[in-house]
Amino acid sequence: MQTTLSTDQLRPVTGTLATANAAFNLIFPGDSGQRQAVHTVYGGAQIFKAETAGKMGRAALKHMDIYAPNFALFAQVLGLPGAENLPTSASEIDALEKALDKSPDAGPAEIAPAARHAHTLYKRVREKLAAEPVEDFRIDFEDGYGNRPDDEEDGHAEIAAGEVVRGMEAGGLPPFIGIRIKPLTEELHKRAIRTLDIFITTLSNGTGGQLPGNFVVTLPKVTIPEQVTALVDLFELLEAGTGLAEGSLKLEIMIETPQSLLGNGGEFVLPQLAKAARGRCVGAHFGVYDYTASNNITAAHQSMDHPACDFARYMMQTAFAGTPIRLSDGATNIMPVPSHRAAEGGSLTPRQEQENRETVHAAWRLGFEHINHSLRNGFYQGWDLHPAQLPVRYAALYNFFLISWTDASERLSSFINQAAQASLSGNVFDDAATGQALLNYFLRGLSCGAITGQEIEAVGLSMDDIRTRSFKAIMDRRSR
Repeated sequence: MQTTLSTDQLRPVTGTLATANAAFNLIFPGDSGQRQAVHTVYGGAQIFKAETAGKMGRAALKHMDIYAPNFALFAQVLGLPGAENLPTSASEIDALEKALDKSPDAGPAEIAPAARHAHTLYKRVREKLAAEPVEDFRIDFEDGYGNRPDDEEDGHAEIAAGEVVRGMEAGGLPPFIGIRIKPLTEELHKRAIRTLDIFITTLSNGTGGQLPGNFVVTLPKVTIPEQVTALVDLFELLEAGTGLAEGSLKLEIMIETPQSLLGNGGEFVLPQLAKAARGRCVGAHFGVYDYTASNNITAAHQSMDHPACDFARYMMQTAFAGTPIRLSDGATNIMPVPSHRAAEGGSLTPRQEQENRETVHAAWRLGFEHINHSLRNGFYQGWDLHPAQLPVRYAALYNFFLISWTDASERLSSFINQAAQASLSGNVFDDAATGQALLNYFLRGLSCGAITGQEIEAVGLSMDDIRTRSFKAIMDRRSR
């Protein structure tokens, strides 16, 4: 076939294009492919212990025992699909639960799907709380800690680091962990730097220069790129001075003010913040309540689902799409805790117990709605502040993955077949991004416990496939 353009003529064009494409791919390499925690639990540094995560799991299970002692009530409280048709009497629920343990399709036809879904979800939530109740914990020296005398914060920084060392030795830490320092503002930067120095130095000395897995430093109330740059400079100094591996310290930025989004000249600040991190930024967390307060939204209307929050989330998604920076939403600030407590040696009245149930259930429903709002908008991680929030965190996640399981599995199977046929016929399959998005659904569901390995294999994926975490790699394996 005759062409007009010669190789020499094309070389300047293709060379410029290759350079530009390489620069783009360096900035936007895509998702890292690593596991992302589904939540971050923030807890004051003054109370952190090596056993904190396990203790929170036990407290969460106890809370379920009191306020959701069976799968039917839990489903009804949260409004799971078909929950209104489930039995309410203890004897009927117990009989149905025993039947479901024997057969997943037990019960009358009109309630079997709802019962199966609620029963599966309830069991998996309790299993998660027993095995891995906290995926990510942030030892907090900011809002959850407050302003204290310098010698007191010095002591807590040293003690908390020692507890992390102890947790590493015992193998009891969550899979993700880190600290939140105070902001690097003019008023607080000296305190933030000293706490960081004491904590990292103590931790490094106690471990011989090792960090726990997925360790990160969270920088709150970021407003200018120079604050991020300063933290990276501090990381380099600490790594050189403590023996930590070069580049091992990572950071997260918190988006809590309008100035984190737009500069005074109208410029888009978020990409500048990422650039200032010099490759060390692994996450961006949204601070709902500081952000809404900064926008003059009164406390009564500060909420996870406020439209102002959605605007900020969309800006974060736009800025960080195609990068390894993971996004996290904030927390529901209404805690599912009882409003009445019995005096020592006393007991509550039936009315007080009922009011406690109503209070806890209402807070659970609110948290469930907020987490679903985040999930629908593409935020798969959020904050938790209390053990009683953990059952709803996992219930919302598991419900999200399980209700779309059939559709997603059929779509992925079909997609794999289409890609395989294209490879066999020598055609180019150019929609791998969609295939990767479908695969990511299963990866997220599997890593948090919503979906089992057996269910993944039933779709036609082996665990070896899953370990690649790459749709392209799966198709390459199958085309050999």
